[in-house]
Amino acid sequence: MKKNIAILMGGYSSEFDISIQSGNVVYKHLDRNLYQPYRIHITKDSWFYVDDNDQKTNIDKNDFSLHLDGSKINFDAAFNIVHGTPGEDGLLQAYFELIGIPQTACDFYQAALTFNKRDCISTLKPYGIPTAKNYFLNKGDAIHAKSIINTVGLPCFVKANKAGSSYGVSKVKTEEELIPAINVAYKEDDEIIIESFLSGTEVSVGVITYKGQDTVLPITEIISENDFFDYEAKYLGKSQEITPARLSEVDERKVKNLALKIYQILKIKGFSRSEYIFHNGEPHFVEMNTNPGFSEASILPQQAIAAGISLPELLTNTIEEAIKTEI
Repeated sequence: MKKNIAILMGGYSSEFDISIQSGNVVYKHLDRNLYQPYRIHITKDSWFYVDDNDQKTNIDKNDFSLHLDGSKINFDAAFNIVHGTPGEDGLLQAYFELIGIPQTACDFYQAALTFNKRDCISTLKPYGIPTAKNYFLNKGDAIHAKSIINTVGLPCFVKANKAGSSYGVSKVKTEEELIPAINVAYKEDDEIIIESFLSGTEVSVGVITYKGQDTVLPITEIISENDFFDYEAKYLGKSQEITPARLSEVDERKVKNLALKIYQILKIKGFSRSEYIFHNGEPHFVEMNTNPGFSEASILPQQAIAAGISLPELLTNTIEEAIKTEI
């Protein structure tokens, strides 16, 4: 019998449209011999199923069930591809844990931790993980520009602490640009992280749970046409993404070992994609995404294909790992 799979997409953040794209790719490539997929849109106002004719039917949040044509549909698993809140910050993970439905992303604590850039970096520092120098601000804090610059230097990056897809991120080159950049970041979040500039090759490393093993995928080298890997570079073709990355064997081993170490320190499962910059010859951790973009042009699917894993195989593995872990 086919398993009923809810593909969760959308969310409450600026990444809503990107998540819809990702969810539709999952829907397209899911193996119909094994699964009956249902596209579930998660919005602030309601959660609803969308059929192939764009007809909408509300989800019963009491047990995450669906009533169609007089029948009640229960789900065997939820494929969580919601970027940002509530799919990447632990809220949906906790909900599904409470009602006992397996979901494909990492657990709720790991999701909350990695979504919070400041907390994630603070957790990794005692393990000797190299990162940029940083400075934290909360909305309402006094802003001492000179103190910030003395800590992180110029240029630096101002980032919303809990946001993805480079929303709320600015590269600051002068003291005069600092306050406007902080205001941009506060539009996305009431917490900010300001980081020193790391100069060097930027790479993205996918680590997944594949056939029961923590597996590092081929590395992607990122070359942005813009000042950094911003929204345009990620989604509007303003970058080159080279998989596998043009790294020496030594550097490839360094960053693969570091990515795997972080995945295991944080006890992640399912998908992850973390970013690193080779600064002074050493890979420095930037951030981790536990629900990374999943369009057909996105980095993680590129890496899986380079590893010889087709998208249907990757999706099947992800669902079966989630169900196995729950049992």
